[in-house]
Amino acid sequence: MSEPADRRYGPATLPGARGPLSAAVVEALRLPPHDLPAGLGADVDPADPILDEDLQLTLFLCYELHYRGWSGVDESWEWQPTLLALRAHCERVFEAALRRLVGSPSVPAAGVAAGLSDLVAADNGPSLAGTLHRHADLTQFREFVAHRSVYHLREADPHSWALPRLGGPAKAALVEIQTDEYGNGRLERMHAELFRCTLDRLGLDTGYAAHLDTVPAVTLATNNLMSLFGLHRRLRGALLGHLAAFEMTSSLPNRRYGNGLRRLGFDEVATRFYDEHVEADAVHEQIAAHDMCAGLVRVEPRLAPDVLFGAAAGLAVDRLFAAHLLESWAAGRSSLRAPVPPALPPTVSLVGSAAA
Repeated sequence: MSEPADRRYGPATLPGARGPLSAAVVEALRLPPHDLPAGLGADVDPADPILDEDLQLTLFLCYELHYRGWSGVDESWEWQPTLLALRAHCERVFEAALRRLVGSPSVPAAGVAAGLSDLVAADNGPSLAGTLHRHADLTQFREFVAHRSVYHLREADPHSWALPRLGGPAKAALVEIQTDEYGNGRLERMHAELFRCTLDRLGLDTGYAAHLDTVPAVTLATNNLMSLFGLHRRLRGALLGHLAAFEMTSSLPNRRYGNGLRRLGFDEVATRFYDEHVEADAVHEQIAAHDMCAGLVRVEPRLAPDVLFGAAAGLAVDRLFAAHLLESWAAGRSSLRAPVPPALPPTVSLVGSAAA
């Protein structure tokens, strides 16, 4: 299989390994599907799984087989039994770490929507949005956008895994949210395409997963927890809770991100992605909490704790992400594993297609 001429939409090139486990997986994926060595990964037990480079990349390698796949990798690897067994072991380690991090959020008497509001109100993480709004220089803003590109270039896809697992009001609410995320069926309005324009205006590579090798484990973890929740039906409540928390904490930060880019002299093409989310997510917030999550729990009351766990886990890992960026910048170092590259010239046809 040859490298596709258009890198915008994937599949991505296999990344470099970050330890013995991810090295074994990368090496295996370069070959036709085969059984992995017995016991591979059985001794995986890092001190901090959420921040472990080898574990998080291994999970990302496995999960991406269910999204766009990897360039040159046989698609049959997606369901190779021994790779799935390795992924399951890594997932158990990761999920246990998430549950240690957030505990078991209790469901208030007022219901799951009130519980989501309580979690969001209690979220006192470092203000990454405030820093990007008022203080970040261009290099730091470009780093932030490179980090977020791993998610935003497939925005909405992880949460769409929930659609065939739902029925009734929760499904209808999720479809309403996702329809906006996918631009109501118009390519130039898809949020992933709007973000591609932001990358382009900042002179960053717009290829799918182009910045994967440069982002650290904590960035991979923010993506992997969505895939963990999305690929397991038993965690459908956690997936919806994560989406609800995402929407409920999005509008104000996106306003600040857009204003931060304007402060740095960027135009409306660069800021459109963030400006779009200011209005859209203010509406999505209510739909997600009351129609989607509360709607799910009315049908399946036992899932209420899962909804709050997913929300709490998403907020907690995002706090770790924000802390990493701010601590790196305060220490005068890059938040990426390698410095962000020099700016590329804008791609006129790309910007023009989404600016229309």
